[in-house]
Amino acid sequence: MRREICSFAFWRAVFSEFLATLILVFFGLASALRWPSALPTVLQISLAFGLVIATLVQTFGHISGAHINPAVTLAFLVGSHISILRTVFYILAQLLGALAGAGILYGVVPASIRGNLAINTLSNGTTPGIGVAVELILTFQLVICIFASTDNRRSDNIGSPALSIGLSITLGHLIGIYFTGCSMNPARSFAPAVVVKSFRNHWVFWVGPILGACLASLVYNYILNPFTRSRAEKLAVFIGTYDAEEEEWNEKQEQHKRRSLDCPERINNKPFSM
Repeated sequence: MRREICSFAFWRAVFSEFLATLILVFFGLASALRWPSALPTVLQISLAFGLVIATLVQTFGHISGAHINPAVTLAFLVGSHISILRTVFYILAQLLGALAGAGILYGVVPASIRGNLAINTLSNGTTPGIGVAVELILTFQLVICIFASTDNRRSDNIGSPALSIGLSITLGHLIGIYFTGCSMNPARSFAPAVVVKSFRNHWVFWVGPILGACLASLVYNYILNPFTRSRAEKLAVFIGTYDAEEEEWNEKQEQHKRRSLDCPERINNKPFSM
């Protein structure tokens, strides 16, 4: 854990989460404001959120993983992909980045346009219980898409993870806006609520996404495509002492063994190299 927090790569990743969430909140909320020249449509807002997420995943994915969402970060913790220390720092960076993005937008947009800064609210007769269920479903499909499209164990053609995740965000907004304004991201809901000081039913936009994200993590990482890690390895990941390079080496050796069984003649006649 100490080695992780003392590394430059760790703090670079934390800063990336701050910056990416700032950009997400600024552009996402701006697309939903009531500009007099053209009122926002559901399609416009959905595409704006999807495009900014796709851009950010492509930009920051190799640095921090581009979680940009406390629910996603908790899902990676539940799936034994990141340490508890990284989880805490990522979530703090995401919340601070979201606040910065919402604050900048509030400062540059005229009062007549910014309104409630596109906070998430329950609409069309949606009760808090239904709101939690909808947010759970929306975030479930997002997070399971994230795990599937970024799984480096896959050998098929997975295409562009950034595009897949962006489209998943767009899909969620096309439906979720009618119920809750579509959060799928507690940081996105938290920041404008703090800036405009409005927290009515705010808990819905934490509970729903976090439950959906954690459920998706359990389904993908322990049922659909489980990792073969021991309890000791999972504990090492949790406390930040796990050696990812050693795991990659073992995984490559396992893949070589499987290829040897599938096609022994070709493998045995060719020198093996990593």
